[in-house]
Amino acid sequence: MVESTKNATLSFDGKTLELPMYSPTSGPDVIDISKLYAQGDVFTHDPGFTSTSSCESSITFIDGEKGELLHRGYPIDQLAEKSHYLEVCYLLLYGELPTAAQLEDFETRVTRHTMVHEQMHNFFRGFRRDAHPMATMVGVVGAMSAFYHDSTDITDPWQREVAAIRLIAKLPTIAAMAYKYSVGQPFVYPRNDIDYASNFLRMCFAVPAEEYEVNPILSRAMDRIFTLHADHEQNASTSTVRLASSSGANPFACIAAGIACLWGPAHGGANQACLEMLQEIGSVDRIPEFIARAKDKNDPFRLMGFGHRVYKNFDPRAKVMKQSADEVLDLLGVENNPILQVAKELEAQALADPYFAEKKLFPNVDFYSGIILEAMGFPTSMFTPIFAVSRTIGWVSQWKEQISDPKMRIGRPRQLYTGSGARDYVDVENR
Repeated sequence: MVESTKNATLSFDGKTLELPMYSPTSGPDVIDISKLYAQGDVFTHDPGFTSTSSCESSITFIDGEKGELLHRGYPIDQLAEKSHYLEVCYLLLYGELPTAAQLEDFETRVTRHTMVHEQMHNFFRGFRRDAHPMATMVGVVGAMSAFYHDSTDITDPWQREVAAIRLIAKLPTIAAMAYKYSVGQPFVYPRNDIDYASNFLRMCFAVPAEEYEVNPILSRAMDRIFTLHADHEQNASTSTVRLASSSGANPFACIAAGIACLWGPAHGGANQACLEMLQEIGSVDRIPEFIARAKDKNDPFRLMGFGHRVYKNFDPRAKVMKQSADEVLDLLGVENNPILQVAKELEAQALADPYFAEKKLFPNVDFYSGIILEAMGFPTSMFTPIFAVSRTIGWVSQWKEQISDPKMRIGRPRQLYTGSGARDYVDVENR
């Protein structure tokens, strides 16, 4: 914990409290209100916790005003350009970039854990064929604790390490199996001789009847999608993982809780919502109509995939994702896909419109990742599961950091109660 160098004074009802303040490495100072109830008999009220620091963390930092995203101090655009997903996983998990030997060892450990227990195949078959892949993933990941008993003891550092590797390794396999099950195709086993992103694409699109070669441009684009979504500070799903973890829940249950939270359309479903909007627009000639609606403050319609709650200028991940989107569309073309034609033209018209520049509504990472996944042939129902695969390393790193914190306490938010006061029970015949 950083040392307090100054105090904030809070005065109310004739009381004066001195609250310690802490200065982080980056970002605004923090007022410690952990003793507020004990000393002042009051709570703070912060719906959505948007002005509340819920934990101390050294993993990821976001500056929304500057459009900055750092993983362990490294800018996300540098990592996306020069690194790759498993190296970023190592960085998030252990705090430093690996040496060549450390990276080789880490990649080998992840690769050797990509298969899932064979009995888990039967678990998949308990779901309806038309089940949403996210519903399947929530159930299967939660059930991992029933298959891997030797890595559920959170008090054992080695079991925590094994659980972390298993989750990073097996989530792509589980997501691919959820997809294959939904389309009625046989599961495809992972292979140990190809990289992480290529392995995932192969498990999704290969069939036993013929050979499948992963295009390196598509593999690189998928790796960037994984990298750019790896972690994003204390967002809703990460906070959910931390809250579940604070109760002492096993790691698989915690990650399943994170997946369930990510499923929400306001969180992980943003790129799916973006593609659904493009489908609603339907054709290039209707774009001006929808841009006009987006400008009309009396119209509830808004352009999905533009702007960001945290980033007030631009999403630092979007520039790299746009590069990947351009590469994928150049490879696969957009001539026969009206949705991609709409996406390209919408991007061009929005970027050229002064209204969007003034409002700083630039295309974000969800806009471009949705375009890439659509071009690759993924149905929109798979967009959020792919996000879950990407974000697993962030959840695991945050979980591991919290478990190692000697000051960890079970999460227990307070409330501003507005219900009835105490009253006596009335027998049913007298009501």
